[in-house]
Amino acid sequence: MRRRQERLGLGFAALCALNGAFVPAVAKLTTDRADPLFVATATTCFGALAAAVVLGARGELRQLADRRTAPGLVAIGALGTALAFLLFFAGAQRSSAIETVLCLQIESVYALVLARIFLGHPMTPRRLAAVAGIVGGIALALNPSGFSGWVGVALLLATPLGWVVSHLITLRALRGVPPRTLASARYLFGGAILTALWLAAGGASRLPPPAVLARLVPVLVLQGMLLSFVGTLFWYETIKRLDLARSTAIVVPSVPLLSLGASFLLLGEVAQPRQWLGLVLTATGVLAFVTAPHSTAPDLPLAEHDVPG
Repeated sequence: MRRRQERLGLGFAALCALNGAFVPAVAKLTTDRADPLFVATATTCFGALAAAVVLGARGELRQLADRRTAPGLVAIGALGTALAFLLFFAGAQRSSAIETVLCLQIESVYALVLARIFLGHPMTPRRLAAVAGIVGGIALALNPSGFSGWVGVALLLATPLGWVVSHLITLRALRGVPPRTLASARYLFGGAILTALWLAAGGASRLPPPAVLARLVPVLVLQGMLLSFVGTLFWYETIKRLDLARSTAIVVPSVPLLSLGASFLLLGEVAQPRQWLGLVLTATGVLAFVTAPHSTAPDLPLAEHDVPG
C-alpha cells in the first residue's frame, strides 16, 4: 500500500509540475494588461467558481462550515491564496516570466526548514546539499533591472511563505480533510478576502478598458480554473502521499525547466546562459531529492493519505 501511495504521489507531482509550468507566463500576460490586485481577485474568484461547482455537485459545500475545520480552512485561504496571490501577481508584473519562476524556487528552503521544525521531517546532509544547489541556482540566474525589478524579486521571494505555512496548517490541523475540500476552501475563502480588498481599494475603478477586459477574461478563466484550482487539487493529492519537503522539492524546482518552453511559446522569452546554468544547479537539487529515500511524517499515519473517492 505504501509503495502504491508513493507512486500515486509522484504521478500527481508530475501533473502539478506540468500545470505549474504555464503559471508564470500566463501571470505575466495578465498583469501586463491589468492591475495585479484585480488579476489576483479575478483569478481567485474564477477558481472559487470551479470549486463551488465541484463541491456543489457532490453535495459537500456544507463541509466548509464544519466548526472543527472552518478556522483552519479560512487560514489556508487567507495565507495560501489571498496573501500569496497578492504578492505573486504584484511581483510578476515587475519581473520576467523566467525571473518569476526562478524566485519561487526558494519555497524548497522554506519547506525544508519549517517541515523539520513543525513536522519532524529529516534534514539530512543530502537534502541540505540539494537545497544549496537550488539556492545557488537562484542566486546565479537572477539579474533584476532597477529598483522596480528588485521590488518584484522581493515580492516573489516572499510569496512561497504563504504557501508553505498553509501546507503546514493542512498537515497539522486538517488531517483527513479531502483534497478537493482543501483546494476549494483555498479559493472560496481566499476569493472572499481578495474581493473585499479589491472593493475597498476602488473596485471597478481598477478595471482595464472594456476592450482589454473582453480579451482578458478568457485568460483569467483559464488562469483561475485550470492553472490555479486544478493545480491546487494536484498539489493536495501529492502532499497527502509524499512528505512536504520532498513534494516541494520535486514539484517546485521542476517547474522552471518545463516553463522555459511555455515562456517562449507565450511570450517569446529565451533564457540566457547564466539562467541556464542556474537551472542546471536547480535540476541537480531536484535529482538529489527525488532519489533520496521516502520519508513519512511521524504524525501523519499512512491511513490519512487515502483520499476518499
